[in-house]
Amino acid sequence: MSLSKKLDTWYEDYGRTLPWRGIDDPYRIWLSEIILQQTRIEQGRDYYHRFVEAFPTVADLAAASEEQVLRLWQGLGYYSRARNLHAAAQYIMDECGGRFPNSHEGILRLKGVGRYTAAAIASFAFRLPYPVIDGNVYRFISRLYGIATPIGTDAAYSEFERLLQEQIDRRRPDRFNAALMDFGSLQCKPQPDCTACPFADECNALRTGRVGLLPVKAPKVKPVDRWFYYLDLRWQRDGKVFTLLEQRTGKDIWRGLYQFPLLETEHELDDVALAPAAAGFAAREFGLGTVEFNPSVIFKHQLTHRTIHARFLRAELGEEPPVIPHKCRVEEVKMIKKIPVSRLIDRYLQTL
Repeated sequence: MSLSKKLDTWYEDYGRTLPWRGIDDPYRIWLSEIILQQTRIEQGRDYYHRFVEAFPTVADLAAASEEQVLRLWQGLGYYSRARNLHAAAQYIMDECGGRFPNSHEGILRLKGVGRYTAAAIASFAFRLPYPVIDGNVYRFISRLYGIATPIGTDAAYSEFERLLQEQIDRRRPDRFNAALMDFGSLQCKPQPDCTACPFADECNALRTGRVGLLPVKAPKVKPVDRWFYYLDLRWQRDGKVFTLLEQRTGKDIWRGLYQFPLLETEHELDDVALAPAAAGFAAREFGLGTVEFNPSVIFKHQLTHRTIHARFLRAELGEEPPVIPHKCRVEEVKMIKKIPVSRLIDRYLQTL
């Protein structure tokens, strides 16, 4: 029995029911695929429903502000996905006449869409025979065929793609891809039950004792440590409490999100060094004289290639506001929940 037929038989009994399965709306399929990049299905499902409710069509998404999109995305991380999603929606409206591209090449032109995402949209929305290759697929196929090429490289993708192009069901590529992904996720897991696997008799990794050794992964890059010191400056006016926020720009992490004014240092500051550094920063940037800061505990936030060590320095200024730099905006504290901020900032706010 071929790979395609055996997968289809397994899928009939064990395939997952998901809100973006069994539909041919390319917008919603695209939305689900972008959300599920670097995100577990359990978490992504809620965000998918939120986006569909807020932006039912690609035109609605294109017409939204970037701040609206980032706020709805908050908590998912990898915020470039949200910015690319928004930019691609505008491209579809402006350059494609509001029609979602219906070819693999056209889909690949969308910002933020790579080979895996293009293959998923092409197969699920338009029944085009392009195999999807994600981490689960890499694991299953590398074990089944005994492939030791390090995954996560262009060479590996091309090798797996060529192999799967020979196997894909060209009549129902959408079902083949769904079965392929589900099998890797549900059956051929990192610690699989090989006794229940329909491919046990032909699995190279099981036969050669390499189930735990495949797939081969490229060495991980050691995360870089960064030290962030945020100034939470607060003052009162007419019974309301205000603070300052600034928007992150450039090509660094969390671009487009808001944060408290940030002092970043090349190394960690102990309490002795922190006080004069914060005072000097407050004087230079906000014209503040003697200010008593209340430092928070250290918040450790892990990103793929960075480890953020953050402390929040809160200062109560009474009714005397600071000098407000051009890059900052005044915001009522209780309204920050409506503004897109990083998960790190949100964690701090939840402690108050």
